Amino acid sequence: MTTTGKKSPYSFKLFWQLLKHGLFLQALRYGLAKIGIDIMPYYWVQEEVIPTDEPKIKDDNEQFIFKPLDEDEINFILNNSDSINEQKIRQSLAVGQECVGLINNDNIAAYMFLDLNNFTFKKRTFNLKGNEAYLLNMFTFNDYRGKNLAPYLRYCCYRYLENRNINVKFSISNYFNKSAIKFKKKLNSKPLKLYMNIELFKKFQWHFVLRNFT
Repeated sequence: MTTTGKKSPYSFKLFWQLLKHGLFLQALRYGLAKIGIDIMPYYWVQEEVIPTDEPKIKDDNEQFIFKPLDEDEINFILNNSDSINEQKIRQSLAVGQECVGLINNDNIAAYMFLDLNNFTFKKRTFNLKGNEAYLLNMFTFNDYRGKNLAPYLRYCCYRYLENRNINVKFSISNYFNKSAIKFKKKLNSKPLKLYMNIELFKKFQWHFVLRNFT
């Protein structure tokens, strides 16, 4: 996998890819964010509310090794990320979040981060207990897409956390990201709350609950 130059997070190419995959509202959100209007409804999700079966991937599962990523591997994903994903990775590393991933033939196929501490999202603080974790920033490299790696990586992470006596897992799903919502549903996840965050020109912000599901 070769290193590529950084891409603008709000490039025309990204906008077109979102439209091509039917994510019109997500594309509209990116377009508005480019002029300083960021409107983001999102779900606060509890994952694997009841135990789930191991997902099957479109290859032999044994060809993919789950592991915490070391410094060299993290540098690789930094060097092979567009600017928006690079920013997310650096933010995760800055607050001490752990990076885990799937390795195939010495190549990183997919990765994600996990946090065991209280964290802030869109200036709202979420407090975690000792047996709770927050899962975020999952990404699958292009060469490995279409193999059902996202749910498999998530499942491996659940078992990894379980071995550390962490049995409650949370995440955030962008309301417009239907693919993320779909794969989490397959893993027996459920939304707890629907939030709305509105930010104008990085100066004014409103953050409130639209709906409780519990």
